[in-house]
Amino acid sequence: MVNEPASVTDTVEAVINLVGIFAFALSGALMAVRKRMDIVGMVVLASITALGGGIIRDVLLGDVPPAAFRNTWWLVLPLIATVLTFFLHPVVTRLHRSIQVFDAIGLGVFCASATAKAAQYGVSPLAAVLLGTITGVGGGILRDLLAGEIPSVLRRDTKLYAVPAVAGSIIVAVAHAAGQDGLWVQAFAALFICGFRLAALWRGWGAPAPRVSGPTI
Repeated sequence: MVNEPASVTDTVEAVINLVGIFAFALSGALMAVRKRMDIVGMVVLASITALGGGIIRDVLLGDVPPAAFRNTWWLVLPLIATVLTFFLHPVVTRLHRSIQVFDAIGLGVFCASATAKAAQYGVSPLAAVLLGTITGVGGGILRDLLAGEIPSVLRRDTKLYAVPAVAGSIIVAVAHAAGQDGLWVQAFAALFICGFRLAALWRGWGAPAPRVSGPTI
């Protein structure tokens, strides 16, 4: 099998990262609109959602300064997403559903790419899965906390969130252990995570939860 040139691989990987950043930034900006924040709040939520998980990943891996501070476009995309959302949000008739779709895309892209990066740094497969999951859900957790909501990953009503992230990260970690490090693995895992998450929302799938009788706190 002929290997793709490194320049092509690097370009495709860069595009995948930009797609994930933009998708997460849109979900953050849309959340700010739903919470009736001003333009400053939109920029903050868009930026923290898009970049927060990756910054956490890079700090834990010792890759400092984090990639977000070494790539200008990574910092610019949240601003572009904010401007687009600022002017076009009236045409979005169901903001909550839009946030969930963009969040699912970002979740898939970041979990897959982060797991691959962690594996390349030589950590164990279990640690790679953990870092991939943290990267995928980290930005959303920060977004929800700043917006005054219980993070989606912890709520029963948001259906499966962490489970797709973990499952997709396992795919990448297992593939790396088997010597398969192509971008097709990341792409497949990202699509799997995104599809799994959207299917859970559509079908109402949820993780097991304890039965609670009487009033809740």
